Amino acid sequence: MALRKLLKLSAIASALILAGCGGDLVVNAGGTTNGGGNGGGGGTPPPVTSDCPAFATEGDSLAGVNLTVCEISGTITSDTRLSNDIAWSLSGKVTVGNDNADNSTLTIEPGTFVFGKSGADYLVVARGSKIQAVGTVDAPIVMTSVNDMLGLSDNESTAEWGGLVLLGNAPSNKCDQASLATCEIQAEGEAGPYGGADPEDDSGALRYVQVRYAGFEVIPDNELNGITFAGVGSGTDVEYIQVHNNLDDGVEFFGGTVDAKYVVLTGNRDDSLDWADGWTGRMQHVLVRHNPNNTKANRGIEADNQSGNFTATPVSKPRIANMTIVGNNFDGEDDSEGVLLRAGTAAELYNFIVTGPAGMGECFEINSAESVTNAGNGEIVFRNSILDCPEPTKNSVDGADNITLDANAWFRAQPGNIIGDALLGGYIPAPNSPALGNGYNVANNVDSWFDNVDYIGAFDGEEDWTVGWTVGLHPEDDLAACPAGTSEVNSLSGRLNCQLTGDITANVTLAAGADYVLSGRVRIGVDNTTAATLTVEPGVRIYGKSGADFLVVTRGSKIEANGTAANPIVMTSVQDIIGSPTAAGQWGGLVLLGKAPSNKCNQGDLASCEIQAEGEAGPYGGAVANDNSGTLNYVVVKHAGFEVIPDNELNGITFAGVGSGTKCSNIQVHQNVDDGIEMFGGSVSCKNVVLTANGDDSVDWADGWNGKLQFVLVKHAADGAKANRGIEADNQSGNFTATPVSNPTIANLTIIGNSFDGDDDSEGVLLRAGTNAQLANFVITGPETMGECLEFDSNETKALAAAGSLTMTHSVIACAEPFKGDLGNGTTTEQWFLGQTGNSVAANQAAVLDGIYTIDATTPKDMSALDSFFEAVNFIGAVEAGNDWTAGWTVGLED
Repeated sequence: MALRKLLKLSAIASALILAGCGGDLVVNAGGTTNGGGNGGGGGTPPPVTSDCPAFATEGDSLAGVNLTVCEISGTITSDTRLSNDIAWSLSGKVTVGNDNADNSTLTIEPGTFVFGKSGADYLVVARGSKIQAVGTVDAPIVMTSVNDMLGLSDNESTAEWGGLVLLGNAPSNKCDQASLATCEIQAEGEAGPYGGADPEDDSGALRYVQVRYAGFEVIPDNELNGITFAGVGSGTDVEYIQVHNNLDDGVEFFGGTVDAKYVVLTGNRDDSLDWADGWTGRMQHVLVRHNPNNTKANRGIEADNQSGNFTATPVSKPRIANMTIVGNNFDGEDDSEGVLLRAGTAAELYNFIVTGPAGMGECFEINSAESVTNAGNGEIVFRNSILDCPEPTKNSVDGADNITLDANAWFRAQPGNIIGDALLGGYIPAPNSPALGNGYNVANNVDSWFDNVDYIGAFDGEEDWTVGWTVGLHPEDDLAACPAGTSEVNSLSGRLNCQLTGDITANVTLAAGADYVLSGRVRIGVDNTTAATLTVEPGVRIYGKSGADFLVVTRGSKIEANGTAANPIVMTSVQDIIGSPTAAGQWGGLVLLGKAPSNKCNQGDLASCEIQAEGEAGPYGGAVANDNSGTLNYVVVKHAGFEVIPDNELNGITFAGVGSGTKCSNIQVHQNVDDGIEMFGGSVSCKNVVLTANGDDSVDWADGWNGKLQFVLVKHAADGAKANRGIEADNQSGNFTATPVSNPTIANLTIIGNSFDGDDDSEGVLLRAGTNAQLANFVITGPETMGECLEFDSNETKALAAAGSLTMTHSVIACAEPFKGDLGNGTTTEQWFLGQTGNSVAANQAAVLDGIYTIDATTPKDMSALDSFFEAVNFIGAVEAGNDWTAGWTVGLED
């Protein structure tokens, strides 16, 4: 066991023994506590400089710790300050002020920790009183549990204390509207009364505040929200708040008018944002992310007017802009879902992204006749938003199941709305995401309170405003122990090393904070019998120590490798990990085996198809064209391609019978011995693909692949190292006419060759062995010494080209040897190419590219008119200047 783990466990054990003996608990609350994120108070805490003040109970110090715990209880009836040189423990319900009496202000300094020792401990700010909890980005205020202070809380922890409740004097539609001043509504958890006649009521300020692991059932069937805003007025300042892993809702608004900006709601088990009873506030810049481990979650937004009276006034009608909701695969009585508007609520929603994995529930629904009416008369606005969900909408129905609102048609009819791929890296839009530049200017057109933005979702694609002060979002400190399903081995990287071995038959999550070692062939699941999911968090590194180490995802199982541009997932060699010289073939590679059709299968019995993949990886093929092998997003595979068995090197990424349900975007294969990516049948599609310095072909397909690619950059090694074709394409090597015939559609591909001259030269595109293809918006170029840039081989492929079935349009070739051969009918390859729409030949590489950026002015083909997978662009080739989707996460493009 590593020394750091022994020290940590020893400290925890000592603290627990003392607590069990009745001693006061004293802990080191500095740095980052457990939970996988940032924001632990700005580094090492200051030494103890004061004893507990008169309003708190002083505890005994313990050797080796830096903060004394002071306990507060009961009602605070005078202005009070909680300093950051003390850890503050709540005892039971602690209330600031009495209801509209003994008005007091609780001030909490930046970097202060406030924690509950049990579920019944929670903090309430009564009507007329205030909380001034103003942290900083480097020293947020943390409200959490004793378990978290001890480092015992993790990504599955919830309900370890109560939460934070603000009670205000602003109106609610549960009040008698004729006598608002005497309104007294009882808040959940017996927190106290709220409501009144002052919409501008001021309950203080929350800024850079985290609430973690709360939501205890304070009284039976009554869990607290992370932060409850009950009748809170617009005079209250709320910015940069987070609720993480709450058992009930993240934040809930009961009436009132309070506004909020920069809100993060992560891992909450019920609804993340909930409102009711006439809330009319505003929000902007809101991130909701359900637990990535698929733990319990419900809606990103659940919205009511009033559950007891759907037409009560004032009607709930908040204005919310720039919100991103990322769901998960939780499937229970209440699934992970997106936005539910019901019980008569109205709302104005602008610039939303709602997305999630394949198992997520519906992403937009309106329920109740009153809310449907609001949708029809303009009281519900939902515009300039993207639904990127397997089930984007759910219709509204009456008691007889008659459709009262076609939600899909209604959403599509609103201005600027999109149902399609949001192209996110985690929660940040990729450079070519439709979220960028398509937002509605709410500040100019609706309300000047909002920030002036032009993007959809919570982020502009450049700045991540969650960095530095949040928990659970960003890779940070080393893990204390290896995740379940892995085992600790000697570290070769200077941090915790966790090994994966053999066939993995249960779900495993590779958490950030460790490096993961492959031992031999590691397979996820057992072919079509035991399904498992490998979840890989952003920033994780997976490496092989030898050529025989490689990773396989079997049929029926999944990999959910969802990195970000800032924190890509890297699969590489041990040499790369330890800083030794790297080369191709230092480990195996990544293999995905799916159940989609291949023309090597018996077409009369696809369901029983079993084709053996290269490298003895396992069988693939089947009858499920839309099979789902998971997600690859911001994944880099480097230095792979070892000859696993004689004459059988692995590709960087092998897609064998992989179906169209698999998500593939922002992937790179760098310096592979064999091909970069190869598709053996199947129907998988990918966007944003970078293939650099690979020793054989960069894109290879065979056996009936009919997927799609867009934005593919191929760059052979700048030093002239071994390379072959940018594309080598077959139908089936053993039967050129096998059906279904390979026939992918590929747009916006750039091939940059090199000067390698060997048995197989650096070349451009070779179409052969009976393949078909639909190609558009290509740039093929390279140095003077590069081989031919376009060639057809096999009579079957030539016949498809001659008949017009195989097409290549709106493309430019700039090579010293642009073409080779003919079509066998008297037409040369050059004549065929120049006879296609929009094609041309340019003088050389400098005429068409500036580095990797297209400068050729050929008008592109609008592929979006043919298939919604494709984006309409104003350039040919893979990358244009000013929109470099390769920036920040790729390697090998510097030269």
